[in-house]
This record gives sequence, structure tokens and C-alpha cells, in this order.
Amino acid sequence: MAGRHCRTRAGAIAAVVRPASQRREEAEIRAHAMEWLRFVGLEALADSLARSLPYGLQRRLEMARALATAPRLLILDEPAAGTTLQETRELMELIGKVRATGVTVLLIEHNVQVVMEVSDRIAVMDHGERIAEGPPEAIRVDPRVIEAYLGRDDEDL
Repeated sequence: MAGRHCRTRAGAIAAVVRPASQRREEAEIRAHAMEWLRFVGLEALADSLARSLPYGLQRRLEMARALATAPRLLILDEPAAGTTLQETRELMELIGKVRATGVTVLLIEHNVQVVMEVSDRIAVMDHGERIAEGPPEAIRVDPRVIEAYLGRDDEDL
């Protein structure tokens, strides 16, 4: 619900007095929040405290909260960090679902598998400099990317 409160019409006084219009708006916000919890697969945990959720589910909750703001662009910074292999797979599916809604996703991620599987276009940075940009197929074979992330063969000599 916190993600949707940035779009409320009622002010602080209405929150205290709670007129019918504020109660209706609060019900709409609650329904909207439940839609996003359902979208990310957390509807059954709606009454749980965020801090009681496992780390991977907290990440899903963060995405639901962000999506509740109705963004056109969703920036995800290292969403796969600290997740299990199963959670990473589920995250990739969720990113695909988000993209299917028409939201553009800007993904900042070190997990190459995640980047390659969910991206249409990739920009690769090395020490703050963009060294490659293009579709995953081109990035996968780019010599500058291979050298930056795997090293050169002659470095072992």
C-alpha cells in the first residue's frame, strides 16, 4: 500500500478525520496493493510483516511496492544479489511478466545469466566506461567484453 500512497488525493486532515471519500480511497489502495501482491506471487502472505519474509520474497515485495506507483520505467539494481538459484529463476520470470505489462525495465546486474536471458539490449561497463552495447547475441561474443570479464589468455603466462 505504501507504493500507492504517493498518488492519494486525501490529505493529512482526511487521514485523521477519515471521511467517506478517504475510506473509499483507502479501500481502492488496498485492492490495488492486493493486485500487485497477486502479480508477484505474494497474495497469500499479504498479512505478513515484510521483515518476516525470506530475502527472496522481500525482493518480490519491493518490486510490488515499486509497481504500485504505476511506473513507466522500473530500475532494478542487483535484484538477483543474494538470491538462491530457484529465486533467481523466479526473478527472471517476474521481470518478464513486468515487461509484458509495458513497463520498461532498466536492469543493473552482475549475474550474466540473468542479464542475457531477460534483456533485449545490453550496455556493458568496465571501470566506469561503456565498452559494448547491443543485443545479447552480440555482447556474448564481443572480444572487449570477453577480455574485460574473463581476461586474456596471455595474462596467465
